[in-house]
Amino acid sequence: MQLRNLNMIDREGPVDLRVEGDRIVQVRDSGDRAANKGLFFDDALVIPGLINSHDHLDFDLFPALRSHIYGSYKEWGNDIHERYGAEIAAVLRVPQELRLWWGLYKNLLGGVTSVVHHGAYLEIPKELISVLQDAKSLHSVSGEKGWRRKLLVPFRQAWPMVMHIGEGTTPECSKEIDVLLGWNLFQRPLIGVHGIAMSPAQATGFRALVWCPDSNYFLYGKTTDVRLLREATGFVFGTDSTLTSSWNIWRQLRLARELNLVDDRVLWEMITTEPARLWGMADRGTIAEGCAADLVIAERPRGSRGWDALFGLDPERILLVLHQGKMRLFDASLLDQLSHLAYPLENFHPVVVYGRIKYVQGDLPGLLREIRRYHPDASFPVTAL
Repeated sequence: MQLRNLNMIDREGPVDLRVEGDRIVQVRDSGDRAANKGLFFDDALVIPGLINSHDHLDFDLFPALRSHIYGSYKEWGNDIHERYGAEIAAVLRVPQELRLWWGLYKNLLGGVTSVVHHGAYLEIPKELISVLQDAKSLHSVSGEKGWRRKLLVPFRQAWPMVMHIGEGTTPECSKEIDVLLGWNLFQRPLIGVHGIAMSPAQATGFRALVWCPDSNYFLYGKTTDVRLLREATGFVFGTDSTLTSSWNIWRQLRLARELNLVDDRVLWEMITTEPARLWGMADRGTIAEGCAADLVIAERPRGSRGWDALFGLDPERILLVLHQGKMRLFDASLLDQLSHLAYPLENFHPVVVYGRIKYVQGDLPGLLREIRRYHPDASFPVTAL
């Protein structure tokens, strides 16, 4: 597949990409439009497929639930089960497999091609995006029975352990970090999620932290002091589920940018190269010959360039998503070109995303209908045609 006349964030002038199988095999300066076959784009950005380092895929059908700003995750959990029991039960009536499928589509629609699922291991289809579950996933010090035993399993010490930690603003949230570090007798690699109550000294005990600013501000009115902790540990970016955050990863990235805790390049690396390194995916998160063909092509916001154009993206602006070299989503504006190229389109179905028609692999309209059989009031950011 030839992808032509594309702009990269760190390269002058348009480029053409050639994809064969699941690899990028050529990146070169763009040639004459009439000289080569392929998909031609006007004023579009090409970026690596995003890597979302924290989501609960079977929780992405929930609406965001809170009644006030909380001091800790325990206070929030107790409150929503007391106040919103009916809303929670309505979502849980939907079979987990259907909720999981929607979690995959939620990520794909935003340009995510790899996501780290936090929670019990799930059998996950591989047709849409990559789902990482290799690291041991625990909930929290207070919310996971037997966490000490699971932390100290002798023959799994090389496996990273991922845990919500320091999630809140109370002294207890900070003390839980000390408890976890004190029990990590074999120095197992730890990856923390949230870390709002974490100090630089505590951060040195973690291989990395997953930063979820949208979820943090929604629940606690505060987020991790990334500027303070970056000298002590690495950082990657996560969306969390829709139970506590927006479904739109680009909106979340703009919030992170507005906080001015890191510069634009560092923030971008948190969703591309840094998680590729952390999660053992050295061939993803960048655009270069020999790398995985996980790519997103998007319409550049009018009048914007550089980082403003990149962070100004939204799901409706996405024109094409490739995962492992296979097309997973394309904008209706490409339909004539793809038909002319005789690209097989039988397994793509249209949905509307904020007024723009996207063709998505698989029967997403059928999934929405099936979910509403169990939960008639389910709300989605897309509509089926």
